[in-house]
Amino acid sequence: MLEIEVKIPTEDLTVVRARLLELGAVVLQERHREENTLYDFRTGDLSRRREALRLRTRGRKAELTFKGPPLRSRRFKVRREFETEVRKPKQAMKILKSLGFVPVFQYSKHRAVLKIDRVRVCLDETAAGNFLELEGERNRIMALAKKLGMSPRSMIKKNYVELLAKT
Repeated sequence: MLEIEVKIPTEDLTVVRARLLELGAVVLQERHREENTLYDFRTGDLSRRREALRLRTRGRKAELTFKGPPLRSRRFKVRREFETEVRKPKQAMKILKSLGFVPVFQYSKHRAVLKIDRVRVCLDETAAGNFLELEGERNRIMALAKKLGMSPRSMIKKNYVELLAKT
């Protein structure tokens, strides 16, 4: 699967959420806490190739995600992404460690997930600030950003590791 997304820094997620609901967005997940752990080999091979392996947990649920290196795009973060649900996160951690992976970066955030016009919208509260994350087809992302009054100049392609490393 190809992941196409942008982040937009925003001061007040409450205002953005209200506007999304006005426009007809559907809430997929209410605000919740997520713990994210990135894994790599001790040699740093994944990082060197600009790939990522992440285990994300929220409560008893978890997802294991592999992200390929970023593809060329001026405005959007575009990567191949493979994700699967994990029923037993602690067992998944043991498997990863047994395969030679080690945790290299951890962060948490609060997130709410909505959907509108085939765009997945995440309202993220992180230590690096609040972000609106839009994921979907390029033209739909741009149309939604315009409806929300967000300038294309405010869109960033950085991931949370890059953003949090600065805090």
